[in-house]
Amino acid sequence: MYEALTSGVRVRVTPQFVEEQSAPEDRHYFWAYTVDIINERKDTVQLRSRYWRITDGNGRIEEVRGPGVVGQTPVLTPGDSFRYTSGCPLATPSGIMAGSYQMTTAAGELLDVVIPAFSLDSPDTKRSVN
Repeated sequence: MYEALTSGVRVRVTPQFVEEQSAPEDRHYFWAYTVDIINERKDTVQLRSRYWRITDGNGRIEEVRGPGVVGQTPVLTPGDSFRYTSGCPLATPSGIMAGSYQMTTAAGELLDVVIPAFSLDSPDTKRSVN
């Protein structure tokens, strides 16, 4: 599990390699990742948009921006949490993802909440110390 706390909003990410949706012989590797967003603030926040930076094992970078997550823009009152699962395909057996959520408070304050960098490693990944 990977975790970050920004402006009272905690983000936890748990990635998992999905072998049954992967085909290494075709250079297709797939991961699911589950994200928990927890509002530890004293006010309500709403997730408006997301930004992802996905880097494959060859250093190729893809950036993804869009409204909400999984078609939703959840509103989190103090103490609330929101969980969703999504996926990421790569052409390499390893990679890394990181990003941010753009959120607003009920008072209109904009928050840029960090999504912690997390590793995507398949069983085919050659381990190395970086």
